[in-house]
Amino acid sequence: MNSVALIDYGSGNVHSAAGALNEAARRAGLAIEVANTADPATIARASRILLPGVGHYADCATNLHARPGLVAALESAVLQQNKPFLGICVGMQLLADTGLEDGETPGLGWVPGIVDHIAPGPGLRVPHVGWNSLTIARPHPLLTGLGPDPHAYFTHSYAFTPHDPADIAATTDYGAPFTSAVARGNIFGTQFHPEMSQRVGLQLLANFLQWTPA
Repeated sequence: MNSVALIDYGSGNVHSAAGALNEAARRAGLAIEVANTADPATIARASRILLPGVGHYADCATNLHARPGLVAALESAVLQQNKPFLGICVGMQLLADTGLEDGETPGLGWVPGIVDHIAPGPGLRVPHVGWNSLTIARPHPLLTGLGPDPHAYFTHSYAFTPHDPADIAATTDYGAPFTSAVARGNIFGTQFHPEMSQRVGLQLLANFLQWTPA
């Protein structure tokens, strides 16, 4: 059974993410089991990990570390056992070294970089809310089959800038470009919400469910 540990730490819409995972699996003809969990033992048994995130970076980081043994279990599963990992929105931002929303807050440091306020072009509002296009920076298994002009749904005021440009998988323009997806080894993250991005999002989630990192 392809089991997904959907990390439930009080900072993500796990119900929408679970629904989208199950729909993506159904369309792809895959059998999966999704567990909404913060339990280290459940994470250890899972074959892949999804970390959602909604809200402020500092609050999400605090909630993540407040669950006993959660960060250690994630580090074991992702960094040591090389299980496929997907971070969504603030779940992606937490991969950085540091977030600057509500002060300076340490992140997981799995993808070196910093999360800072977006700087849109003239006349564009913050937060950035709605549909926008993805520009694929480099090929990646999770970005296959999205179509010639993929669009995804965003809602955010901060964005993650990796220190190494090679970690950028996709960008999006909002008066100025920002990182909309990161990839490093078995780790992938999206600033946009696949669970709210209809066909493109379901395809990305189906790709995640079938991804075997090299």
